[in-house]
Amino acid sequence: MKIVIASDSFKGSSSSLEVADAIEKGIRKVHPDAEVVKIPVADGGEGTVDTLVIGTGGKYEEIEIIGPRGKKIKARYGILEENIAVIEMAAASGLTLVKEEELDPMVTTTYGTGQMIKDAIDKGCKKIFVGIGGSATNDGGVGMAQALGVSFKDKNGKEIGYGGGKLRGLWDIDISKIDKRLEDVEIIVISDVTNPLCGKDGASHIYGPQKGATPKMIQELDKNLKHYAIVLKEKVGKDILNTPGSGAAGGLGAGLMAFCNAKLYPGIEKILDINNIDEHLMDADLVITGEGKIDSQSIYGKVPVGVAKRAYKYSVPVVAIVGSVGEGASAVYEHGVNAIMDIIPRPMTLSEAMENAPALIEETAESAMRMWGLKSIRATSTC
Repeated sequence: MKIVIASDSFKGSSSSLEVADAIEKGIRKVHPDAEVVKIPVADGGEGTVDTLVIGTGGKYEEIEIIGPRGKKIKARYGILEENIAVIEMAAASGLTLVKEEELDPMVTTTYGTGQMIKDAIDKGCKKIFVGIGGSATNDGGVGMAQALGVSFKDKNGKEIGYGGGKLRGLWDIDISKIDKRLEDVEIIVISDVTNPLCGKDGASHIYGPQKGATPKMIQELDKNLKHYAIVLKEKVGKDILNTPGSGAAGGLGAGLMAFCNAKLYPGIEKILDINNIDEHLMDADLVITGEGKIDSQSIYGKVPVGVAKRAYKYSVPVVAIVGSVGEGASAVYEHGVNAIMDIIPRPMTLSEAMENAPALIEETAESAMRMWGLKSIRATSTC
């Protein structure tokens, strides 16, 4: 029996690899001799670098950069075979780097993300994957572009400061000193966000609140991003206002497309390609996937459905082991998932569940395998 494990992390409790290890332990309690293939996966958010470095045998690079609040921090990214870099903007400009009471998209910057891109180019990388989930910023990617040599000036010819709040003073954009090596680098943005830059479905309105924006700030940030888009079109000739995905990561999607000629791709699809999951699915008997919470949103580029769609091509059944089941989760059954099993066996607090996640995942995987075994028992029964 060959079983492929391809699960997302359980955010806040277990990484993708830790989830896979726990599932394997559960499998081996029932089928100790099974062939188990573990493929760490992610959807472009936090954990993407670890997923690809571990999954492909890459290496880590650690550098000092400017964090989202303008202070120096340490951050790391990955370099894979063929000198391909993989970067998480969350590691440089993410929510987890800012204390809750200090969240403020008016001042947070993507400068550190640009520094990571520059460092990868310095190390000779010609292809760079950038996962842009989990941002603490709303600066349209201006900080990122500043780190790569672009100048954003106010009416007096002075460089504007960090954050989405400073975009209102933008008057001119000078790309004459942009890193020319970008012309020879392919930048691939991993993101499932298709929001435009501005408006009710834009970066500020949809994602601003989780970054600390008040209703008044949201209105101001949205106006600032629109002003930025107008200046960008006028001075650089790039029209990204309504481009799908331009609103990703507080407008970082727009900045990457405008200044780095980046292309946006669905996160899970690119990562499954890099990890060559199809090669392992061709002769698999079962796939076990999962995520922290499965619900109606899981059909929109989340790991379990992405994995299930690949498995469906090879007629391999899929079980999703999850932390919790939310409203509308049954929608995933129409996208290749055959069964959902949550890890909570009895009433418990969220903190208790998160603390004991590995053990609970292991127990659930064991139950899944015992249920899976019922099929073969029934098939061979002579009763």
